[in-house]
Amino acid sequence: MAIPFSLENVPACEKDALGRLLELYIYDFSEFLPIDVNEDGCYGYQYLDDYWSDPVRHPYFIKVEGKLAGFVLVRSFPDPNDEPVFTIAEFFIMKRYRRHGIGKAVAHEIFRAFPGKWEVFQISSNLPAQAFWRKTIAEYTQNDFSEHEEEDKVYQTFVSITSA
Repeated sequence: MAIPFSLENVPACEKDALGRLLELYIYDFSEFLPIDVNEDGCYGYQYLDDYWSDPVRHPYFIKVEGKLAGFVLVRSFPDPNDEPVFTIAEFFIMKRYRRHGIGKAVAHEIFRAFPGKWEVFQISSNLPAQAFWRKTIAEYTQNDFSEHEEEDKVYQTFVSITSA
């Protein structure tokens, strides 16, 4: 059973806090990609401002007992029929809160919040993320998803419904 958490939309006035958490996330991610800090010692995240100006982007804080425990960034893009396809742009649980079921519970809540077509991907070198997303999506969909690999990424596709 997951530790109780809350999923809260990030207001623009808390953008800097999200930016700092993104630094921790990108640092963790640098294990899988050759990412370097800039001259200011930061990684930066080029899409940060877009989460308050682009209607297809949705930023959420994950909190445990009112404390920041991570974030999830959701976005969508149109499929060939101009229907939205949702994706997890970025997903981060701070190490202290990992392995307590929070990640899976957050993902399932996000899937329910955005019913429709989903495509979640991981880079091929990030085997822990692939294992997490396969298991999480399999449990959510009762194994009703497909997976394919292309251009050094592994993709899971499925349809979310609000009552899953």
